[in-house]
Amino acid sequence: MKLIVGLGNPGAKYAGNRHNIGFMALDRIAADHGFSPWKAQFKGLVAQGQLGAEKVLLLKPQTFMNVSGESVRPAMEFWKLTPADITVFHDELDLAPGKARVKAGGGHAGHNGLRSMHQHLGTDAYNRVRLGIGHPGHKDAVAAYVLNDFAKSEQDWLDDLLRGISDGAEALANGDPTRFLNAIALRTAPPRSSTSDRPAGPKDKPVKAAPPAPAAPEDTRTPVQKLLDRFR
Repeated sequence: MKLIVGLGNPGAKYAGNRHNIGFMALDRIAADHGFSPWKAQFKGLVAQGQLGAEKVLLLKPQTFMNVSGESVRPAMEFWKLTPADITVFHDELDLAPGKARVKAGGGHAGHNGLRSMHQHLGTDAYNRVRLGIGHPGHKDAVAAYVLNDFAKSEQDWLDDLLRGISDGAEALANGDPTRFLNAIALRTAPPRSSTSDRPAGPKDKPVKAAPPAPAAPEDTRTPVQKLLDRFR
């Protein structure tokens, strides 16, 4: 079994916050892949399902971000999992909006949800999916920025990112982060079609060929006449 955790804060007040993009990712996976309804367990909300060959438990801690580990630790112990079986989706200030990266282990970089995970799991060996939300530009603005909802102008890239996460969820659960990230890329940065595939537009009008030059008249002069003409 794999445990996939989404970090966020509980309640309608925080549902649309940038800090809750981890919850949003799990909601999309659960809806698209036929997971069980969410139920309260392990100080969180859980849904069970299958991603490819893997049985998967989705967990949204309801303990608030700063103490997320209080929910994750009992779930890990109940299912007799190791930190290597756990993947955590969380917001990432240091990535551009819509970007995603997969990371195994490492520090918490000041993220309070990850800090709590470190404290309660006793290790940093779990996997993370870092979901870029961009940076407000100054550290003093970070708290207000992450606890505000995504702007309307951000909805398109956010939807593309969440769709890509769902598309690649099976690959992620089965230990193929490259395929997972490729699935996201196909949603967030689809390949451009070649110009030959585009329908002709106003700038694609065919260029008319110049009419052929008239053929020169046949020269019927004799060699002697040609020689005389040269000295006239």
